[in-house]
Amino acid sequence: MIKTLKIALDGPSGSGKSTIAKRLSKELDILYLDTGAMYRATALKALKLNVDTLDETGVLGFINDLDLNIKYENGSQQTYLDGENVSEKIREPQVSMAASNISSLKCVRLKMVEMQRKIAESVSCVLDGRDIGSFVLPNADFKFYITASVDVRAERRFKELKEKGFNVDFNSLKKEIEERDYNDSHREFAPLVKAKDAILIDTSNMNIEQVVACVMSHIK
Repeated sequence: MIKTLKIALDGPSGSGKSTIAKRLSKELDILYLDTGAMYRATALKALKLNVDTLDETGVLGFINDLDLNIKYENGSQQTYLDGENVSEKIREPQVSMAASNISSLKCVRLKMVEMQRKIAESVSCVLDGRDIGSFVLPNADFKFYITASVDVRAERRFKELKEKGFNVDFNSLKKEIEERDYNDSHREFAPLVKAKDAILIDTSNMNIEQVVACVMSHIK
């Protein structure tokens, strides 16, 4: 039997891990699973139902019947919620904070992890998130912790949102990223943490090509 390859990339919001994961998937010709999109879609569902994203009882009311599907179309992941393609909607600023809140709930993380592990068992893949190497795939073949300073991460996200046409304030965005960092690293269940056997890569002074080359050198 051919062994499946599992690569875990963890790190805080705006560190560039998703971009790097996508590049790795192309370099290695393996599947990229955007785990963050799954949490964002769950948060979007809560917002549509007017459910407080920190209310576990309220979220339990829909999480087990959540109609969430991940499809791969034209070489990229598309996220479907209740049959609708919400790949763009889940990137809106108001969904970001809601996703950070709802991902702190144990019932949500268990549901998402169940889905992610099933996918990783069947195909070689690269996953990025907050707790991939520490919780979702503790036996991943390679683990990386991708980070950068708060200012650098805020600037990257600011430019990204501006290019997409969103009107955002840099200072507000930086504050939101700091709040997400705190929430993600202090949640009780499966917090953001560098796995003991993960390789730390600070991308503050690196471009994407340099980061990908660094990661690939470890894999090769």
